[in-house]
Amino acid sequence: MKDTVLLIVLKLVGSLPLCVARAMGNCVGWLMWCTGSRAAEVTKTNLALCYGALSDAERQSLARQSLLEAGRQAFEIPVVWRRSDAWVRRKVKATHGSELLSEAIARKRGVIVLTPHLGNWEVVPAIMTLHEHLAILYQPPKGEALHRYLQQVRHRPRTSLAPTNARGVATLIKTLRAGQLAGILPDQVPDPGNGGIEAPFCGEPALTMTLVHNLIQRTGCEVLLTYALRVKGGFEVVISRCDEQIYSSDAQESVAALNSSVARAVAAAPAQYQWEYKRFKGREQGEPY
Repeated sequence: MKDTVLLIVLKLVGSLPLCVARAMGNCVGWLMWCTGSRAAEVTKTNLALCYGALSDAERQSLARQSLLEAGRQAFEIPVVWRRSDAWVRRKVKATHGSELLSEAIARKRGVIVLTPHLGNWEVVPAIMTLHEHLAILYQPPKGEALHRYLQQVRHRPRTSLAPTNARGVATLIKTLRAGQLAGILPDQVPDPGNGGIEAPFCGEPALTMTLVHNLIQRTGCEVLLTYALRVKGGFEVVISRCDEQIYSSDAQESVAALNSSVARAVAAAPAQYQWEYKRFKGREQGEPY
């Protein structure tokens, strides 16, 4: 019953114009802030850890803006899901660094596209598939009906889906060895003891996936960082290089470079990062939540 209601809501929101969905999400974000929701508390905790140099007033302002952006993001994702790739591309007002992607693809070593929880990550595949086939790593939801719906809306032309299991990793390896693209959300916390080590994120120890490091070592692929920021009327896509140490054979150095690359992207638009996510859970020194 719960999944059925959620699917109805997703489809209804997905049918809205983008501007209306954003306005509704803005209201929800404001409510989360004003009611002192759990999301607001997690956001404040994360910002205190990562942006301790800011004054209390500055962090409060950033936390409030982050909750508003989180609301907009939550409401616009179903809209992106229900629209075609052509519609999404029309909403992209500018793309920066596309030459980096074209050059990397031309070298035929395969490219990992790292897309952190910044802006709207669901926009990125529509741009990537203009250049090459993309295999997307994703976490299947528990509900079967919701899982089927997500497979339906995420299965676009020139895309394939790779679940977060051994079969999915095998798909990514095959994709990279074919010189194609593999999309990964790099700032998801792995299960403790399952492919993760601690490395600094914004100066704070964070349990971080080793998957990207392992894929680089196994395939010799390249890595780029990509995100889609929310702008008036649509989105602005940025493609950039990662810190060079991400190619290190030393897992600790590689993972630290992954986190520093993500942190650099977040610094470009900190209010649009998903601070309500418990990024510092599962670490040895204890969780701050």
